[in-house]
Amino acid sequence: MTVPNSSAHAKVNGLEMYYEIHGDAPDGSRPLVLLHGGAQTVGLAFSAVLPALAADRHVVAPELQGHGHTADIDRELTVPDLATDVVALLDELGIQQADFLGFSLGGLTALEIAVRHPERVGRLALAATMYTQDGVHEEVRVPDYSSPRLPSQADFQEMADTYAAVAPDPEHFQDFLAKVSAGAHAPLPWTADDLRGLRAPTLLLVGDSDFVRVEHAAEMQRLIPEAQLAVLPATTHMSLMRRTSLLLPLLGEFFA
Repeated sequence: MTVPNSSAHAKVNGLEMYYEIHGDAPDGSRPLVLLHGGAQTVGLAFSAVLPALAADRHVVAPELQGHGHTADIDRELTVPDLATDVVALLDELGIQQADFLGFSLGGLTALEIAVRHPERVGRLALAATMYTQDGVHEEVRVPDYSSPRLPSQADFQEMADTYAAVAPDPEHFQDFLAKVSAGAHAPLPWTADDLRGLRAPTLLLVGDSDFVRVEHAAEMQRLIPEAQLAVLPATTHMSLMRRTSLLLPLLGEFFA
């Protein structure tokens, strides 16, 4: 894992929100905001790609409500609230506009920011992100843990171990996991017209064996003006952000 240039907590919306800063930015360039998946941390989601992404730009990587170093609060975990938290963090950091790479729950959060705060988004990369709940496979909507699309027992153990190592309340993991699951499966707040109204250049990334149906990702590509779609072969949800040989050229060209 790349060691951050710095890390801190910011007071936003009742949270003590943890964030990391990586890389050095050329003057005038937009920072890149990384938004991790559910029950993950910055490291779990992005350790494979962070060194390359931070090689020539400023990267801001927060941990969302209840995730990693950011303590949970007495509030439901919803995509609109997560998005509001990230925008408030950018305000605290004096960042008016950024590029975004969001994975899974972080992709939903990035999409909400792009819909509600379009002036804050330069370029938008959404990995394993749907705009309606029927965009995911049935075994994800009604979890069938025998499905190879879903996280393995080893994946869940890695999440639990990481949480125990860094969370302010290590005993909260099972309650937190239920809260994340409820938030991730809640109805999503967008329409097809919301996607048609997006103006940020958009890259959609999905694995061919992902949570998100490839057909749904293709529908999103048709709805979002001039969106690009990349379907990574032999790729599950949990392996998507580790497919560096495929991901890094795509992201490098898109964010260049």
